[in-house]
Amino acid sequence: MRPRSGPTVEHRVLAARLRMLRERTGVSLQAAAVALGAHPATVRRIERAETGLDPYQVRVLLERYAVSAEEAEPIMAGIAAANLPGWWHAWRDAMEPWQQEVIGIESSAALVRTWHPALVPELLRTPAYEAALRRTLTADPPQRRDRQVELLAERQRRLEARGAALWALFPSAALHTRVGGPAVMAEQRTALEEATQRQHLTVQVVPLDFPPHPMTGVPSLHLLRVPAPEIGDRVLLETAGVRVDIIDEPAAVMDYRIRLDGACAAAPHPGSPLPEDGWGAANP
Repeated sequence: MRPRSGPTVEHRVLAARLRMLRERTGVSLQAAAVALGAHPATVRRIERAETGLDPYQVRVLLERYAVSAEEAEPIMAGIAAANLPGWWHAWRDAMEPWQQEVIGIESSAALVRTWHPALVPELLRTPAYEAALRRTLTADPPQRRDRQVELLAERQRRLEARGAALWALFPSAALHTRVGGPAVMAEQRTALEEATQRQHLTVQVVPLDFPPHPMTGVPSLHLLRVPAPEIGDRVLLETAGVRVDIIDEPAAVMDYRIRLDGACAAAPHPGSPLPEDGWGAANP
């Protein structure tokens, strides 16, 4: 059984398949629990990927659901990989539990759409910008902050390496909020300008004098699309960097997608020049 570091997508897929097989055959949680000799809550935790997958338990459930050997084989064969810790496990010392859940989904997303109401979205931040922001907003010791900056850089690297698409929307206010001083902001601006020219990246900046749009007042948000039919789109709604609500209810996800679509349609076209910042290198 792997150490807990938030479920990987491989784990989520197998857990979802077990749930769908139970529902397909009309077996209740109670009946599945009886087959395991366990409490119904145990079955629910298995189906929600809240616990590691035990091969014996999985086989018992598959037999109870009368799953054919041909259909059961890939499920049993995938258990070992699903129980492996995610790549982010090495950074657990610098992570909150909700971050492990978020990165577990993000690490397999083919598309990430992100909005931040006041700052540069984290997946576009330079290490210096992120470090300065963490010094301001957290009371974490320097070593933990350094580890968090390393983790963000690794998330960005992996996103680019697998060719995932990133679509970022944020207000021009982010360019007027001086994080870490002129040098840090100049570097961040250069990184954003380069991002607008890179494949798989879309950057849209809402001008300061822009009228209200569908994302006005919405907290920091990610919308993630994972290329696995068992996993629907997820919305990650962040509250002041202290927690994230993971929303998977289809109607709620659709509402946020429509909001993003509306805001992006109204914003300046991707590839437009970045608005001028409000401080400049001459204003320390």
